[in-house]
Amino acid sequence: MVLTGPAGTGKTTLIRKLLESSPVPMRTSIVYNPTLTPEEFLELALADFDMPKNSMNKAQRLLHLEHFLLAAYREGKVAVLIIDEAHKLSSQLLEEVRLLTNFETGKQKLLQILLVGQPELNGILNREELWQLKQRVAVRMQIQSLSSPDVPHYLRCRWTKAGGSEPLPFQAAAMDLIATWSKGIPRVINGICDNALVSAFGAGRKIVNPEDILDVVRDLDLQMGKRVEPARSVSPAPHPLSITQPAIMRVPVSNGEHGQEDEQGSLFSRLAVRFRIRRDGSAK
Repeated sequence: MVLTGPAGTGKTTLIRKLLESSPVPMRTSIVYNPTLTPEEFLELALADFDMPKNSMNKAQRLLHLEHFLLAAYREGKVAVLIIDEAHKLSSQLLEEVRLLTNFETGKQKLLQILLVGQPELNGILNREELWQLKQRVAVRMQIQSLSSPDVPHYLRCRWTKAGGSEPLPFQAAAMDLIATWSKGIPRVINGICDNALVSAFGAGRKIVNPEDILDVVRDLDLQMGKRVEPARSVSPAPHPLSITQPAIMRVPVSNGEHGQEDEQGSLFSRLAVRFRIRRDGSAK
């Protein structure tokens, strides 16, 4: 199986969810960093499969793996090897992965393999020298970025899970900017919102406004993305529609001492000013 998606869309989160809620008993091994030599990769891949600690050569490791897989099969358990960041695998390591799929009985494969990586993994699997591996891919899954209408639902879900109550502490225009600047990537949405909530709190407000979002965008040095619209069911891949890029609003902030404006101050420096003003009673 192959699972692809842009960085920050939740691939590793889905892996954890799979391990927590599998409907069948599993024996799993997870490789999070595949930038290894073939020997190191095989050793790490088999580490969770009851591999003895004593040193082994490759033939001994594969023989032990076969015994382990047959034992798991007799116990009614599914053996799963999950390789994260699989787009970093070399062609040599991908060939090693293909050879691991040769363990089978007369009825089924003994080892299920899940390759998880960024979209370039699809291009890697299209290489001529990897056509045998591509033939063995039974299931392909792809995670898309959130569409603009999905972003408020995503925010509401996280806000509720954290114990917050309605309404959301984001103005509608602020949520629209979040969707645009995050490009619909959940990890970036989280970063923007966390910083914007802190910024609004530092200013003594309970609602995040568009200026808070643009301040955070400047501090995080984000690049303007395209608004992500819902994918049409008839289209094999969504085509985001571009929008006019809004200008970044420069919100002047008093430094609290000399009355000067600091347009280039970091998030922390602005927060320090706001907290100091609130502490001194100069503003409510």
